[in-house]
Amino acid sequence: MYVSGLPLTHCATQCHSLVVVLFSQTCRGKCGDILEECSCHTTCVSLLNCCSDYNQSCFQVMPHSSSMLGGRALRILTSQKTKIMFVCFCCRFKGEIEREGFIDAEGQAYCVSPLLYETGWIPFAVSTDGIHFDRSGEYLSVHPSKADHAFKVTLVNGTQWQYYGTPNVAGQLTMTWNSSLIGAEKVNIELWGYTEFSGRIEAQNRSALQAKLSYLYSLGRNLSNTGAFSFIPEPSHNYSGWELGNIRITASSESDGARDVQALWSGGHVLAWHLERAFRDDSAVWAEKKCQQWDELEKKLPKFLDELINCPCTLAQARADTGRFHTDYSCDIEKGSVCTYHPGSVHCVRAIQASPTHGSGQQCCYDSTGTLVLTGDSISGSTPERAHDWGSPPYMEPPRVPGYSHWLYDVISFYYCCLWSNHCHIYFSHRPSSECRNYRPPRAGVVLGDPHFITFNGLNYTFNGKGEFYLVSSPDKELSVQARTEQVKLKNGTLAKATWLSSVAMKENASDVIEVRLAEGHLQVLRNQKVLPFTEQRSMDLHGVFVFCPSPHNVTVSFCSGASVEVRVHEGTMAVTVLLPTEFNHSQGLLSWMNSSDALLTQVGEVISSADATPEEIFTFGASWNISKNSSLFTYDSKYLLDAYYVPPSHDPAFVPVFSLPEGPDDPLVADMLKMCFGEGARFCKYDTLTTRSLTVGNATLRAYQSYQAQMVALEPVVSCGWLSTPRNGKKNGTCYLEGSTLSFTCNEGYILYGSTERICLNDRTWTGKQPYCITGCPLWQQHYHMTMMISKIMIIIIYLRHVTVCKLSFILHCIENQWLHRG
Repeated sequence: MYVSGLPLTHCATQCHSLVVVLFSQTCRGKCGDILEECSCHTTCVSLLNCCSDYNQSCFQVMPHSSSMLGGRALRILTSQKTKIMFVCFCCRFKGEIEREGFIDAEGQAYCVSPLLYETGWIPFAVSTDGIHFDRSGEYLSVHPSKADHAFKVTLVNGTQWQYYGTPNVAGQLTMTWNSSLIGAEKVNIELWGYTEFSGRIEAQNRSALQAKLSYLYSLGRNLSNTGAFSFIPEPSHNYSGWELGNIRITASSESDGARDVQALWSGGHVLAWHLERAFRDDSAVWAEKKCQQWDELEKKLPKFLDELINCPCTLAQARADTGRFHTDYSCDIEKGSVCTYHPGSVHCVRAIQASPTHGSGQQCCYDSTGTLVLTGDSISGSTPERAHDWGSPPYMEPPRVPGYSHWLYDVISFYYCCLWSNHCHIYFSHRPSSECRNYRPPRAGVVLGDPHFITFNGLNYTFNGKGEFYLVSSPDKELSVQARTEQVKLKNGTLAKATWLSSVAMKENASDVIEVRLAEGHLQVLRNQKVLPFTEQRSMDLHGVFVFCPSPHNVTVSFCSGASVEVRVHEGTMAVTVLLPTEFNHSQGLLSWMNSSDALLTQVGEVISSADATPEEIFTFGASWNISKNSSLFTYDSKYLLDAYYVPPSHDPAFVPVFSLPEGPDDPLVADMLKMCFGEGARFCKYDTLTTRSLTVGNATLRAYQSYQAQMVALEPVVSCGWLSTPRNGKKNGTCYLEGSTLSFTCNEGYILYGSTERICLNDRTWTGKQPYCITGCPLWQQHYHMTMMISKIMIIIIYLRHVTVCKLSFILHCIENQWLHRG
């Protein structure tokens, strides 16, 4: 909400602060350090050894996220015990963007998030004297489409806004907002435009594209803050070159276009409603010209399609390959499949990572049968993106700006060519769907229950060691996934002779370290030893890693390589699935990927045949994969973790589990257990039921195993023979190009089909039959057809010139071109 602030001097002006409590050792300028007498590290809160000014010097903010467009007031959370009386308050974001903060009537300090062109955790510092910025915090800058909708300006009837000025679309446009979020009786409503231009970066002595969101003009000033505004837009003359932008609402006390003040923003949109008069006079002609200009520009830009990842062949694969693909928010089957730009599709996914060279994105869309939809068959087809919608590091440089670069390079052109004119063929010639012939699903390894391991090549075993171990170690890819196990505690408080997972930590190359651990029956996510809040955002783009947390019992961590770690909780028991792309052709650890389907590799390089190994030997193998203290990725932020894991060896040699349990007829659990534990996974179900004395835990293990099986089915490789075109002047029946699929072809009335009427996709990735063509009736062609297949093209022309009239010559040449050359 808006808060009225006390008048402040400029940041450069000398000012002072009154500190109520004197500190022996201070955290000012030392956040993250561990000092001699106390700690300024984030773990000090739970270890109870923070320096007395920790909360003031290393502060948290509320809310903890803001749209990258800025304008949200971030309240600095301070301790009531140690209160700082701010007389002057300044905020410095990323060490360079300096803005005045403000204090409300209750003495609470606020910084207003600035306009940025990037997402992720943004560091900022504050000063109470205008000189020393020695107190620090951070907030999450998010993609505008993922910002809190309560803080957005809503464009009522979005279709009217995006088609305004086209035939039969006119009248008043209306916007609404939550008036209580603006602490003023009067407001200003402004239009801002986005562009990317070539400019010189003096600090780096080079020229580069730069992004700019600029104030254009006001739609209204000093208007009553009713929460709604309607207007009839007039064509713009001076600003019609700005075709993409946002509406911003501020308190009327703010000057026009004031930077980084409290504000509400609309979503980015094509500014059809303010385009020049020529657009309203004939929008189709105007759009066609724009489409052709875009076509010429695209031909000059670098090619980007070849470096994109292939789409998964099926919807099941796309949803299961969580390391490389994530739901496209604009077409989500879980939210009713509102696919505005892909009508007819039910779900789309985007490649999580942008392509390395051009920052481009891949999009894959699927119909209700789970079939990949291609632009060669339908306007609903998947379209790649010259600029990834979610942006990519370093973000600020186009075409990597989240959201806006994508709108500029990929969306506006769709309006030009497809929505405002009938030239979609031009658009699709530059944005053709990716096929899936070269798609290879990842391999999966899983840990579940008490705990049971299924390796990447399908080998399964049980290892009940207590400590911290490598699940996956891939030195060539610099990926490390580590697991912590702890002893199972029974309902009566006693400890069982078995263990289960309690935490998993991971890192790839120079990425953030992510840890996911059990905390009171739900999952807690830490980034670099600091708990991540998922109360405002379900997903976060972090440094080298993407984290998705749709619920407290479900977390997916995806790395740049395409590797991912899925963590699920079933009845308080953690299950972990690791997905590795085929590029990880060898991995080590408890889920090791070996060429042999029954071999296990110890950390010292010894190969063990699982077929001959005893449970005790398997236990010795598992224990060999304990981590060293200096390679640990885990957080030790409690006395229990320090005493149980940080100080002792990484593998507890004193703990010996029970390797087998009898199914005694007198055991009251056995009868119900046998009814529940059957089929595949029954062995794991029985073991966990008996070790934990809980049918609930046994059932959770069985369900986790069944979930793993379902994922393996979804990730089964499939054969694609590739797209087949529809013959000109004919029809194609079918759009599935996978093994076993049959496509049939017919011709329009007056045309005769040459080639195969039916083609079947074989398991060697080839189609049966021959390419079909539709030609008009040609009696003389039929008489000489067999002869033309045996002589040269020159002889064909000579023979036909002897037997046909001149009026048929053009048709014969057409036949030769479309039949002979295509066959050749």
